[in-house]
Amino acid sequence: MALNITAVFAMFSCLTVSLFAITAAEDPYRFFNWNVTYGDIYPLGVRQQGILIDGQFPGPDIHSVTNDNLIINVFNSLDEPFLLSWNGIQQRRNSYEDGVFGTTCPIPPGKNFTYILQVKDQIGSFYYFPSLSFHKAAGGFGGIRILSRPRIPVPFPDPAGDYTVLIGDWYTSNHTDLKAQLDSGRRLPFPDGILINGRGPSGASFNVEQGKTYRLRISNVGLQNSLNFRIQNHKMTLVEVEGTHTLQTTYSSLDVHVGQSYSVLVTADQPAQDYYIVVSSRFTSPVLTTTGTLRYSNSAGPVSGPLPGGPTVQIDWSLNQARSVRTNLTASGPRPNPQGSYHYGLINTTRTIILASSPGIVNGKQRYAINSVSYIAPDTPLKLADYFKIDGVFRAGSIQDRPTGGGIYLDTSVLQTDYRTFVEIVFQNDEDIIQSYHLDGYSFFVVGLDGGQWTPASRNNYNLRDAVSRCTTQVYPKSWTAIYIALDNVGMWNLRSEFWARQYLGQQFYLRVYTTSTSLRDEYPIPKNALLCGKASGRHTRPL
Repeated sequence: MALNITAVFAMFSCLTVSLFAITAAEDPYRFFNWNVTYGDIYPLGVRQQGILIDGQFPGPDIHSVTNDNLIINVFNSLDEPFLLSWNGIQQRRNSYEDGVFGTTCPIPPGKNFTYILQVKDQIGSFYYFPSLSFHKAAGGFGGIRILSRPRIPVPFPDPAGDYTVLIGDWYTSNHTDLKAQLDSGRRLPFPDGILINGRGPSGASFNVEQGKTYRLRISNVGLQNSLNFRIQNHKMTLVEVEGTHTLQTTYSSLDVHVGQSYSVLVTADQPAQDYYIVVSSRFTSPVLTTTGTLRYSNSAGPVSGPLPGGPTVQIDWSLNQARSVRTNLTASGPRPNPQGSYHYGLINTTRTIILASSPGIVNGKQRYAINSVSYIAPDTPLKLADYFKIDGVFRAGSIQDRPTGGGIYLDTSVLQTDYRTFVEIVFQNDEDIIQSYHLDGYSFFVVGLDGGQWTPASRNNYNLRDAVSRCTTQVYPKSWTAIYIALDNVGMWNLRSEFWARQYLGQQFYLRVYTTSTSLRDEYPIPKNALLCGKASGRHTRPL
């Protein structure tokens, strides 16, 4: 079997290079051949079925540079369909490769699919994850880092080391059991613990040398909980958030909401010994806590003393920290021009979209909705139905751009928007839990967040100068968050709750960014190797 997989990998790597000359020929190619399997894992001391990538849990990091072409051949050795999605990778003009069921057919068991991605005009820290079913609860995730090109200035010296730190809440139940609970209409119980890079308490360690500075790329890859990250006796300087270089603010602890990614610099400036790394849940009772170790190379002793304390249920503390995260206007991003050269605050918005979540019971089962619509997936990816003009799969405008106030109902919700418009989106959270939303294909400016109900007067307090640009934002309980977004990326893009059970039970929809143009400058054609399923089965992509 291994020989067959290797042969398939080699064949498809060669094939995709020849077929996909549409990407810029001068930009480098990086090749990845991954075999996805089940395997026993014991992150919290209990045997459970994990999803491994090339035998690893978490999966291997993807290292890349701005504009690199990533050729990622994924062989599915599971007994069920599988997809990987790329949290924060914008897939410019190419939502076919996004790896969610609204855009991409699943990889059948025993088959493979080659993703062709380009990290066009991007830098920063992101991650990939399995998007189908409830696979994310079994692993299959890993870090993505996009370095600046050599001649593009970075607003801090090269660190002595660069670590991926994947944190997240975790269940000891198999993903199949969790999925069965949700399918039966029940809610999931409280998680069993927190992992750092796939390991439980005291399992993860990071080696440092005294006097040197290190970069930690922290991503919350968990299923629902916001987490606070801190290091005993050490400060952290924030330098990057989901592709944006930030003002270099120093924190003693950092809230990382589910789905989010942050880069911090940590200097090993303390006496030589081992220090606790602590990750704890926010806004929960009880508070989950786990530890790792920052290990000095010349350490004189093990970790000692009490764990450093952190915030627990304080909302104002987190809100104030969120407002302090701002763009470094003078730093370069993926291009040499300063990040502040794009004056988003001077652009008139053409539309305001207000989105409100709600829980409810439909047909005797728990569901979640946005603007009263609880998303149900059709048998055909929406993007394929759009491309092939297949009727009966979705209806543009099947979700309103304002809360309706009505009861929850099931539909394949697609919100129609126009290409090259500048839009304001308000996430209104009337529930008593913190929420986190992600939009594929884009970064957006988080211009405002506050308690209570949003009104047009709320715009008076927007940050129209140096708001951070990112792809995942939190919305505090009984509060709102407002974003500005330039819809410059044609395609079908998933907007979802990062609270994974809510996403699974309908708290998501697709944003159709539409143009009548058929120019390659606006959108790439369907990939020649695209998998076809549902009502698209038997059709043809493009001539080979």
